[in-house]
Amino acid sequence: MLEPLRQGLPPLDPAAVSNSASCALPARLEAVREARQFTRKTLGQWDVGDRFDDVCLVVSELVTNALRHALPASARDADEQDAPVRLHLMRWTSRLVCAVRDPSHDGPVAGDSDDFSAESGRGLFLVDSFADSWGWHPLAGTLSGKVVWALFLLPAGPVCAE
Repeated sequence: MLEPLRQGLPPLDPAAVSNSASCALPARLEAVREARQFTRKTLGQWDVGDRFDDVCLVVSELVTNALRHALPASARDADEQDAPVRLHLMRWTSRLVCAVRDPSHDGPVAGDSDDFSAESGRGLFLVDSFADSWGWHPLAGTLSGKVVWALFLLPAGPVCAE
C-alpha cells in the first residue's frame, strides 16, 4: 500500500481555483465511459487541449480503480442509482487536478508493472507515467473514504505586454 501523499497537490483554497467541476458516478463499470465524456466536455470548455489525452487516460484509470477495488461487493451488485464515487476536476492557471473520491479507507495498491502481458494491474503505473504527480489522502471530518488525485502541469498562457 502506498502511504498517503499530498506533495505536489495545489492548495485546496477554493478562491484560488480558476475552474472546477465534479460529477457523481454510479457503481457500474459503464461509469468509466461517463467519466471520460464528462472530462472531455469539461476540458473542452476550459480550453485545456494540450493535456487532453493524458488527462482522459488517467481519469479512466482512477475511476476504474475506485469501482473495482474501493467499493464493497454489495455496492457493485446493487441495482440502485447510488453514486458512491465522485470525480472532481480543478483547474488553476498552470495546473489541473483530477481527483476521484471513493468510500474505501484503504490506500491504492500498485500492481506489478513488470508483466506487460497482464490484462490488469497497470493502472497506477499508467497514472504515474502520464500525470506530473499523483497521490492520495484519507478524507476528514464528516466525509468517509479517500481521494486519489493526479496533477497535470499546464503550459503557460501568452504573456500580455503592457
